[in-house]
Amino acid sequence: MELSSPTPKMLAELDNGIGWITFNNPERHNAMSMDMWQGLAEILQQLEAETSLRVVILRGAGEKAFVSGADISEFEEKRNSQEQRDAYEAAFDEAQNRLAHFAKPVIAMIQGYCVGGGLALALNTDIRIATEDSVFAIPAAKLGLGYGYESIKTLTSIVGPSFAKDILYSARFLKTEEALCIGLVNQVVSREEHREKVLDYAVTVAGNAPLTIKSIKAAVSQVVKDPGQASPDSIAELVNDCFLSDDYKEGRQAFMEKRKPVFKGS
Repeated sequence: MELSSPTPKMLAELDNGIGWITFNNPERHNAMSMDMWQGLAEILQQLEAETSLRVVILRGAGEKAFVSGADISEFEEKRNSQEQRDAYEAAFDEAQNRLAHFAKPVIAMIQGYCVGGGLALALNTDIRIATEDSVFAIPAAKLGLGYGYESIKTLTSIVGPSFAKDILYSARFLKTEEALCIGLVNQVVSREEHREKVLDYAVTVAGNAPLTIKSIKAAVSQVVKDPGQASPDSIAELVNDCFLSDDYKEGRQAFMEKRKPVFKGS
């Protein structure tokens, strides 16, 4: 099932519980324009309402890039004045915030360039699976751009302060081997098996108990928050929901009967 999008540069569909979101700007290596940020936020909002959704996959169109950053060609038109910059930042922040707080698991299917805002997108997903020839960078220091608190916080929570400073100070390109070593990506696969591996992983996650997955994602999000902002009581409620669910009964029954469970998220 195809979902609506305000721009042809953002595509989305839902197939057997798996949502696919495609950054469709291959002529510019999927660089993100303002309407693409707005489109991403709208698509995520639509997917949130889909009760059959279990997992989302983000991918870039073409062979050269996941997302190569912001579309610099529109900076003079869309980011020249303070008012324009504020509007652009609002669109960027809404999309990133919706992605960061999306209730279902999100996988980044990375090949080629994953740079700047593209890397920020990837870091707001749960799992990042990259091809061997992918490259990663945050070139803000080479462009004279400021890099926001939330983006730096997310990067630091994943790779730690030392590697975060290295990536930001040097603005250098990291190859996939180094990205894997520092935790920037979870898995590295060949281009030939990329789609298959990503889809296999998504199917595995989609087949697990939705309420358990929901509680795990929420719990991890709370764990990495500042202690004063964390809400462990909310996680206890989600865990209790799991124990009271029909899925828990199904899981126990399937284990006893030595069969694969069929979870319904209830």
